[in-house]
Amino acid sequence: MRSEVAPPPLEGSCFLLNPTFARMNRPTLHGLCIQASQPLLSPATLAGEERLDDASARFVVRSRQTTEEIIQGRDDRLLLVVGPCSIHDPAAAREYARLLHDAATRYASELFLVMRTYVEKPRSILGWKGLLTDPALDGSNRVNEGLRLARKLMVDLAGLRVPVATEFLDPMLAPYLADLVTWGAIGARTTESQVHRALASGLGLPVGFKNRTDGDVRVAVEALVVARHPHWFASLNGEGVPAMLNSTGNPCCHLVLRGGSHGPNYGAEHVRAAVAALHAAGLSPRLMVDCSHGNSRRDPSRQSLVAADVGAQIAAGTRAICGLMLESNLTAGAQELRTRPLAYGCSVTDPCLAWDQTLPLLGQLAAAVQARRMHGHRLSIAVGDPIVARPPALAGTGAAA
Repeated sequence: MRSEVAPPPLEGSCFLLNPTFARMNRPTLHGLCIQASQPLLSPATLAGEERLDDASARFVVRSRQTTEEIIQGRDDRLLLVVGPCSIHDPAAAREYARLLHDAATRYASELFLVMRTYVEKPRSILGWKGLLTDPALDGSNRVNEGLRLARKLMVDLAGLRVPVATEFLDPMLAPYLADLVTWGAIGARTTESQVHRALASGLGLPVGFKNRTDGDVRVAVEALVVARHPHWFASLNGEGVPAMLNSTGNPCCHLVLRGGSHGPNYGAEHVRAAVAALHAAGLSPRLMVDCSHGNSRRDPSRQSLVAADVGAQIAAGTRAICGLMLESNLTAGAQELRTRPLAYGCSVTDPCLAWDQTLPLLGQLAAAVQARRMHGHRLSIAVGDPIVARPPALAGTGAAA
């Protein structure tokens, strides 16, 4: 009888990574490229460890309601998602949150501030993937530790009465943090992903879909249509067991213009084109503008120029723009991840505005909202709603009325 002999491994194949292959009479077909695994604690276990008290839970609910009312035009304030490009130091994040809370109180009549609390980072090629998966910033990928740090931080921010915004990157990790989040993002690299569209359909919070990295807005508009409908999708239940979840659809998803490889898309002509696309798809013509990324050409100093242009459109009366995003940290710029010691309060991913550069922008945007109110409280929008690109300069920072 002829005995089975395993075929020789192909050059560059996964078989070369499996040292047991050469000793086996029959090749394995499972997990060939996996060399290690880490069991994860369950979402319920983590929620029990880092528990949201009743008062903080009510705060998250109210924050989501306020955000939804702004996005849908029932509240004429401006939604601002402001904070570090990514969180790598929870202590610095808490300090930033206290500053943001003070600013939120000051401008409460015009602005609703939500802290950018990104603990997952998408990478175009390689790089640090965020606090959630690599909390030690050294490639050790102690995910359970990252989950605990991220959840504790978000629970603490709720206790400080600072609403949280984050990007949902890994759908399997969303159940660990989603109950703490006021506003979620589906990023430019995943807005075309059917998995992320289905995930958004099951999140009980407002979600912004960014245009694609090349600037294509159409795919984000299509994502909004998809996310409004029910879907079945794979995730984890509270006990950490893989399960198929059936969503109801999310009626509070919206577009975020973030620019792209072909240039910015925050100008009045871009906003008009996006509003027309939303109308054509039967969607609410309300959108946010990301002042960073492609719109700033990744130059943090240009964020203030973008914010001024968008603020001018708001002051001139447009109601298509319901919010902005700003990347801001305690100190300006960014630092290399391998730098030791790391500078406190400085980004390890995209460069950010410093807090003292951010605060005047908040004042300018609050003044823009006041100016828009002078145009009346009409909240319905029509294609071609007049937008003046360069009205008179906005007033400087001032206390809220």
